[in-house]
Amino acid sequence: MNTTISFLSHRRRALVVAGALALLGGLVAVHGAQSSHTPPALALQRDDHPVTRGQLERASFSDVVKRVSPSVVKITTQTKAKRVAADGSPFPGLNDPMLRQFFGGRMPEMRQEPMSGLGSGVIISADGYIVTNNHVVDGADTLTVALSDGREFTAKVVGRDPLTDIAVVKVDAKNLPAITFANSSKAEVGDRVLAIGNPFGIGETVTSGIVSALGRQVGILADVKGFENFIQTDAAINPGNSGGALVDVDGRLIGINSAILSRNGGFQGVGLAVPADMVSDVVTNLVAHGKVVRGYLGVNIQNITPALADSFGLKNREGALVGEVLPDGPADKAGLKEGDVITSVNGQPVTNASKVQMTVTSLAPGAKIDLDVLRDGKVAHVVATAGERPGAHKVDAPANDDEGVLNGVAVADLDRNARQQADVPARIKGAVITNVDADSAAARAGLNPGDVILEINKQPVHNAQEAVELSTKAEGKKTLLKLWSRGSTIFVVVDETGGDKASD
Repeated sequence: MNTTISFLSHRRRALVVAGALALLGGLVAVHGAQSSHTPPALALQRDDHPVTRGQLERASFSDVVKRVSPSVVKITTQTKAKRVAADGSPFPGLNDPMLRQFFGGRMPEMRQEPMSGLGSGVIISADGYIVTNNHVVDGADTLTVALSDGREFTAKVVGRDPLTDIAVVKVDAKNLPAITFANSSKAEVGDRVLAIGNPFGIGETVTSGIVSALGRQVGILADVKGFENFIQTDAAINPGNSGGALVDVDGRLIGINSAILSRNGGFQGVGLAVPADMVSDVVTNLVAHGKVVRGYLGVNIQNITPALADSFGLKNREGALVGEVLPDGPADKAGLKEGDVITSVNGQPVTNASKVQMTVTSLAPGAKIDLDVLRDGKVAHVVATAGERPGAHKVDAPANDDEGVLNGVAVADLDRNARQQADVPARIKGAVITNVDADSAAARAGLNPGDVILEINKQPVHNAQEAVELSTKAEGKKTLLKLWSRGSTIFVVVDETGGDKASD
């Protein structure tokens, strides 16, 4: 029987990803749409003290649960029907170039039926900021947050970070019970923990267990080259627990529940949570900037096996072996070489490749990176300057953004893969449309997935972020678009009033 990794949001259509052990190589960087304004800095409640060991001897944690439960919410999502390209469907073979030629290089469209979903979230500030998993809110058109006291609010996505599977949403409310963050780096295997969430939508549920392992990497985020440093727990968590809280016996957040390792999609005692320290860094960036900026070294690195240690004449397996130095990257400019073994970063010993990755990505671009390396059996010192990974992760415009004139349209950066799939020439610059709400004005105007937005109201569009910003800033109910569609450039008017559908 195959082992699978299952995301924990509960949807009508299961979100299950095949588990595979994967080493994450090059160090990653930027994602997300820049906010049009910068909100006040997010002040999280923190408590860095070690867990109170005396609590472990108590027969009940009811007082902890009563204090923490109001900070955990239920998140319900709704996704409207969309028109999507058939080559984006799960059916194999539809992206075959031999098949595409019969459709003029463009695959026919399919209708994606409406979907509903369920997950959990944790209140992190009294003024309405809530952390959850990216896979809970990804693609949702509407979000409803239900508090433990019965109140319900419509929420908006503040920012998403697929590289850690973390997202922040916001509700219009005050004086909410914000959770306190623990220092998750002080968690130890064997510590007692409580998991709080909404499994299967049956209502808020509390389960207990221990920290089973730290620093787990299981490959669940390999498709986006994400960062895995999971806390593993045997506390019972199931679909619907996504985004819920993993707390210590003092009621402090040590992780956000994200996935389970299972043979049947249900609880089998192996749950995975994003550590609170990583969550804190991500949510602070998302609230302040709408995106997360990470340091970048420009290397592919790997753990050292006994065979590699013997081949390179190493005394032990401590460190990270440099398999590739990317041309013109920070490491290349600093003189790092293939075959070097990184033994410390900024004075911190390196035990494995993950340690290098986590340390470098926590730095801001421009920060100094001091590296101690072993090269041909000799100790060397390399000083690099952290860069920012060229090219951002795909940015989707929120299809439920009622402040923009292109409601129901999702866009992404026009990267190499998007160009190939939509057969877009290299000279074309813009933002590619990935989804169009079947009931939207944009759909009535004739916009389709695969079209490229070149201009919005005569303002040039270079990427998805600009398309979102120009859409939000546009005034009036009619929007003039310049598109590259089906091999030619056309003008289209999107009329939110329901008048004329299009003009060219």
